[in-house]
Amino acid sequence: MSFFGLFGGGTSGASIEEYLNDGAVVIDVRTVDEFRDGHVKGSKNIVLNLIPTKVEEIKKLNKKVIAVCRSGARSGQATSFLKQQGIDVINGGPWQNVDKFVN
Repeated sequence: MSFFGLFGGGTSGASIEEYLNDGAVVIDVRTVDEFRDGHVKGSKNIVLNLIPTKVEEIKKLNKKVIAVCRSGARSGQATSFLKQQGIDVINGGPWQNVDKFVN
């Protein structure tokens, strides 16, 4: 089991690059202050505890999702929950994992 699998919602073999190439939206589930200190360009900040209230909004984006946070734990929780809601999502882990692929 991968490190991210410990927190649920691992990538299941799909890569961050593949999702980005498919036009995925990056959702950063950290706090507003953490997001303000640095984030992936173009990402959306939806704090983890608000994810359940934003499911319909996320579905309306009609895009694949890459969830990120500081370490991969919170994004893993968000990934597991969003998968249960039928959203095509992977856990990107720390936001810097995705940032290196975004220009």
